[in-house]
Amino acid sequence: MAGFSTEAHSTMTSEPNVVPMIDILLVLLIIFMISQPLSRMILDVQVPPPQTSQASGPSNQIVLEVRDDGTYAINSQPVPKSQLDTQIHAIYDTRPVKLMFVKAGHTRLYQEVIEAMDIARGAGVQVIGFTPAEAAGSEQATE
Repeated sequence: MAGFSTEAHSTMTSEPNVVPMIDILLVLLIIFMISQPLSRMILDVQVPPPQTSQASGPSNQIVLEVRDDGTYAINSQPVPKSQLDTQIHAIYDTRPVKLMFVKAGHTRLYQEVIEAMDIARGAGVQVIGFTPAEAAGSEQATE
């Protein structure tokens, strides 16, 4: 036992080999970097040009309002939720262009607006747009 020393046993350490793990992580990083641009979804948005003057004739646009109190209106005419589907069908069954704008009240939940949009889609509306939010100053000026 002259060849064995207690100091030789205390200097032996076992370290994990991290080189294969780094290689695997680099391969995964390259795969994710390549696949990320391919998974992006494209959302087509059509923005109308800004209008400089108001049209003098009556508008043929249909606006579905989800009001602050939870009621619905089509072009400022109150409509109960149970009649919303039939009213939209009556308007859009004869129209070749099935475009509707949605105006949501400030206190309405996202889910309520989505439900109104689902009803409109079920009634045949193909394109749904949103009206811009009114500025706080313009609301006070009209009241």
